[in-house]
Amino acid sequence: MNPDDKSFFLDAMEDVQPLKRGPDIHWQPSRNTRTRQEVDSEQLDNFLTLDFLDLLPLEEPLVFQREGVQQGVIDKLRSGKYARQASLNLLRQPAERCRQMLYSFICQARRDGLRNLIIIHGKGREQNSHPNVVRSYLARWLTEFEDVQAFCVALPHHGGSGACYVSLRKSDEAKQDNWERHAKRSR
Repeated sequence: MNPDDKSFFLDAMEDVQPLKRGPDIHWQPSRNTRTRQEVDSEQLDNFLTLDFLDLLPLEEPLVFQREGVQQGVIDKLRSGKYARQASLNLLRQPAERCRQMLYSFICQARRDGLRNLIIIHGKGREQNSHPNVVRSYLARWLTEFEDVQAFCVALPHHGGSGACYVSLRKSDEAKQDNWERHAKRSR
């Protein structure tokens, strides 16, 4: 690298901030035979559809909010203020594989009591590109889960329009724990 290139590079990188390292859990299907059998039997129950779909225009952001979800929750989700507890990478996967991975991922997140997820689906530059097909299916599939209360486009440093934040409904155990914690304070 000649001195001019190095100088140009340093000037271009002047305002770049390093990413903060968080406690993100990167979920991978287990290699354990018993767990794999549970996942295989789960796939029999997979209700996510692969029917014909209209592709979402690239300029249309992924966004969904179930009725009754408070606007403050959505605002916090959009601004990336919830810690991402797990992530799923769907890049370069066929649609059927994405369908299976998403179903297993959401089911496992529910079993683990997780609430805030990020899904990396990629972004295509053309309307009919594979990433846009996956993105369009993802928009449909996430609404098919009753436990998904909201999702939206991720912030640029988390993948921007190639990723989305997903908020899951609070589990019954978490609701009970929250109720007990607040009941103790009011006494």
